[in-house]
Amino acid sequence: MSVQLTRRSFLPLAAAALAGAARPPGVLIDTHIHLFARDRERWPLHPNSPYDPDVRDLEDYRKFVSESRIDHAIIVHPEPYQDDHVYLEHCFNHEPSPGFFKGTCLLDPILDEAPARLAALKKRYGNRLVAVRMHAMNGPREPPLQSGPIKNRDLRDSRVKRIWKVASDLGIAVQMHFLPHHAPEIGALAAEFRDVPVILDHLARAGMGTPSNYQEVLRLADFPLVYMKYSGVGYSSKTDYPYSDARPTIRQAYDSFGPDRMIWGGLGYNMSDFEQNLKLLDSMFDFASEEDRRKIRGKTAQKLFTF
Repeated sequence: MSVQLTRRSFLPLAAAALAGAARPPGVLIDTHIHLFARDRERWPLHPNSPYDPDVRDLEDYRKFVSESRIDHAIIVHPEPYQDDHVYLEHCFNHEPSPGFFKGTCLLDPILDEAPARLAALKKRYGNRLVAVRMHAMNGPREPPLQSGPIKNRDLRDSRVKRIWKVASDLGIAVQMHFLPHHAPEIGALAAEFRDVPVILDHLARAGMGTPSNYQEVLRLADFPLVYMKYSGVGYSSKTDYPYSDARPTIRQAYDSFGPDRMIWGGLGYNMSDFEQNLKLLDSMFDFASEEDRRKIRGKTAQKLFTF
């Protein structure tokens, strides 16, 4: 039986073939996505939202997943929703395929009820909840915040330590979004809670600190459960894509943490960005073997997050 291909039937097939060709072999896990609902009446931003995000609706992301054939993703619960996790739960309940998503949570670590809230979230979401995220983005001369948007709390505060203790008890990670000069504070916590996996977001934003700050970041690799996330490469560069000046930073991170403790985030939300980010990873890690690049693309995250 012969099949006649018309222009209308050929174009979708060609597009699918191109999408498939862009995908490298092995498991692909995006460990850093933010999703923002289009319907803000049903899922409003929090009054303390520090920024007004672009729409990255779940339904749009589902289509992208179908095209890109990504295996899994970690929803990093974003600041515009603060401690309201309703849209995160909606995404869990309407994921592209069973078990596709896991996620992080955000809460104010210095509130008295924070430990109980974290335990309740873990009970509600089970193994879907893989980390609690903390932000330390205040500069060297900026004091930490004591109220307002959930960010820049004092990492030396005993109440912050309580959350690390709860994370230890619950078997989840602490995900740090921070400026490089905070590395010694993170190191002190990692030394006290050695059984807690620690995830360093966005290459520790190496370009937003000094070389000596970044050496302190790299020393965190001495703790065997600290992981570096290859994401947000632009934060470590003073140039536009393909961020060639960030190559030494990435090589230092690789040499310190190795492929078994590096994960990939920020694969994109459309096929154009996805293909660009695939090329960027292969370019930045052109010194690494294909097996090591497979680990960074997904095998390490698959093990860390137990997909």
